[in-house]
Amino acid sequence: MSLDKNRALSLFSGGLDSIIVVKFMESLGYEIIPVYFSTPFFHDQKAIEMAKVNDMKIEIIDITDEHLEMLVKPKYGYGKYLNPCIDCHGLMFKILHGYLDKYDADFMISGEVLQQRPMSQNKNALAAVRKVSTVGDLIVRPLSQRLLPDTLPIREGWVKKEEMLDISGRSRSKQMQMAEELGVKEYPNAGGGCLLTDNGYTKRLQDLLDHEMLNKVFIKFLAYGRHFRIDKDTKLLITRTKAESDTISPLLKDEIIIKCKNVPGPFGVIQSSKEITEEIIKLSASILIKYNSKANDTDIVTWGKAFELNNDITVSKIEDNELKPFKIN
Repeated sequence: MSLDKNRALSLFSGGLDSIIVVKFMESLGYEIIPVYFSTPFFHDQKAIEMAKVNDMKIEIIDITDEHLEMLVKPKYGYGKYLNPCIDCHGLMFKILHGYLDKYDADFMISGEVLQQRPMSQNKNALAAVRKVSTVGDLIVRPLSQRLLPDTLPIREGWVKKEEMLDISGRSRSKQMQMAEELGVKEYPNAGGGCLLTDNGYTKRLQDLLDHEMLNKVFIKFLAYGRHFRIDKDTKLLITRTKAESDTISPLLKDEIIIKCKNVPGPFGVIQSSKEITEEIIKLSASILIKYNSKANDTDIVTWGKAFELNNDITVSKIEDNELKPFKIN
């Protein structure tokens, strides 16, 4: 533990509040180490870019395994979609607490603002986060701390409560003013930080949950393409654009790839937790040529693992009425 009790770890998302809370506390003389927790559901690049442009060195820690375990059955449930905000924030503080000794830090902070999100940042919700984290007495929320119960760093005088702020509500005007005063060079627009609040994405994620296919291999493709449920163990993804195909290609390893043999266009990725049969390939191929405008009504689809496409199959386009039951979104 540091003698002056003035070093803290800060949850960092790359959003405005997480940027200014670090800059604000540093302006008061505290040493702040921003920590970004990476999962498949957050926009990693945004956080990395915002830290870089604002001259902040962040620590990046992957918490995918812990996050997926929590996501299956969060104690406080989900928000509008599959966003378990209370359990997620509580988990992050719990994990962050485990890094205090490593960084010789004494307490934790975040940029959470009271009532900014009425469902997940009201007083009851913040108290629930403290409870879930099991280490809530070491959390300080500097942007709203004057409106919140005192925690150990306040009671012990490590943090002066009178220096903390009393921001509340959804308006970002105060934070934007602070950003200018603190020399913040750039920050993103509000919202859009978590894929678990996206309707289309969470339909695909719910499908994985429903079919017990929630793992890192299947999740990494959820943000791309069109998705189809072939059977209880098997999914099909079909790319929509060349840019999307280029993005997905490096992610592929042992998946079965299907592609029209004689015309350019999208490719398909068959994902399964069981052995993939010729029947599955045939059905998937018939869906693929449905989404290739250059394909004939009956055409040849080539397939194989990781773009070693050494097998051919001739199929007909699936009919609209037959396709509907397979669509996820």
